[in-house]
Amino acid sequence: MTLLNKRNLSATLTPVAMAIALVSAAGAQAADRLLLKTPTAFPSKLPAVGTPVTKLADTLNKTSGGAIKMKVYDPGKLIAPSEILDAVSAGKVNSGFAASANWQGKMPAAAFFTSVPFGPEASEFLAWMYYGNGRKLHQEMYDESGYNVKAIPCGMIPPETSGWFAKPIETVDDLKGLNMRFYGLGARVMDKLGVGTVQLPAAEIFPALEKGAIDAAEFSLPQVDQMLGFNKIVKYNYFPGWHQQTSMQELLINKGTWEKMTEQQQALVETACKSVVADTLAEGEANQFEVLAAAKDRGVEIRYWSDEILTAYQTTWNEVVEEQSAKDSFFNKVWSDLKAFREGYDIWEKHAFLPRNISER
Repeated sequence: MTLLNKRNLSATLTPVAMAIALVSAAGAQAADRLLLKTPTAFPSKLPAVGTPVTKLADTLNKTSGGAIKMKVYDPGKLIAPSEILDAVSAGKVNSGFAASANWQGKMPAAAFFTSVPFGPEASEFLAWMYYGNGRKLHQEMYDESGYNVKAIPCGMIPPETSGWFAKPIETVDDLKGLNMRFYGLGARVMDKLGVGTVQLPAAEIFPALEKGAIDAAEFSLPQVDQMLGFNKIVKYNYFPGWHQQTSMQELLINKGTWEKMTEQQQALVETACKSVVADTLAEGEANQFEVLAAAKDRGVEIRYWSDEILTAYQTTWNEVVEEQSAKDSFFNKVWSDLKAFREGYDIWEKHAFLPRNISER
């Protein structure tokens, strides 16, 4: 081969080689891109409750430079909220956003990873989740139950209201016979006190109250409950939210999807979820006092449970947790761990924080 031919061949191969290199680079870049199709259990327009998933989508898109995108589907738009866990586990969707208490019918301990009656406030709950055994147990629950998911804490709100009632509740006997929308482990307490409880999604609560299918309801923060219009039908709003002093939400990612993600992608998702936890907790705390201050103008009477009724709730909760611990070994494992953590935390809580002024209730 002549020198001229060699030069011509080189000139021909160089663009080809460059094209192959560019295609390979584009392929690698595409492989690093991730689209998370994410049905959510909560209407995305509801502040603090529904907005975490949209904040997560925005944060992931910006921090990854568009390499991680999330398409959010409101309840029922892709699948029903009750189907999210099974769909993510089976790979029908690669992610979902909900609260673990939604699955307590499948796994009794699941509600612990959303909220605990008379349980820790947000800071103590997060301490247990991140620096105690909370996250380890959270994931272990799904693994032992055969669900193919990675579970990540991804939202947190402050205390909820305790419920909306059509008439004052003066004694424990006034609860008996009521039909009430209730959620989580607190529903078991209300059941033992003679209340007929049902778990309804946000969109179904107002119509159920309006039609008289239920007599009372609890759902979320005062701001959220106001948006849902409960005060138009029932006027007595009770506090404190003994059943949900804080509530955690979770991002579920199909484990096959998670294991294929790069270490950087996994770190971005974990970090974004932590930022959403902080943001939603702050948002929730910031937006409730104005709603309470204007309650009287909307015809709402704010009430605080009597010591007698609060004691009845707590006594009944102690019975519920003992009964469930005897029935389910993993429930007992989580409860024993959380209880031990709280007993240790108690000395810090008693010494570090100013007492609340109970006389101002």
